[in-house]
Amino acid sequence: MDQTAHMHETFSQTIELADLPEGESRRCQFDGAAVALFRVEGCVYATQDECTHGRASLADGYLIGDEVECPLHQGMFNVRTGAVTAAPCTQALKTYAVEVRDGVIYLAPSSAKAESPTGQTPPKGDTA
Repeated sequence: MDQTAHMHETFSQTIELADLPEGESRRCQFDGAAVALFRVEGCVYATQDECTHGRASLADGYLIGDEVECPLHQGMFNVRTGAVTAAPCTQALKTYAVEVRDGVIYLAPSSAKAESPTGQTPPKGDTA
């Protein structure tokens, strides 16, 4: 088995790429947890859905460039890295490795390596 085939075994299918328009977010389930998906500049990023400051869904937040603003207390996070970018939040978000294959978004725990150094793969063969 080649390394690529082995790597794909750790990724699980979530939603269709077409269901995540550019500049928007969606909630999905992965490994028993709610995950927020974000599409920024043609790339897909995934973080835990619940804000680390309060019980609010980041998929319901406001995506501004590569940052999401929590709808509850206006704290902000970088969706690429999970880093806090604005108070009152102080704890970073958990992030997930992302691959897009054949128009479908796949996730893996952040310890899994995707095909690109950023931890996510630009859509292959998809334009939107």
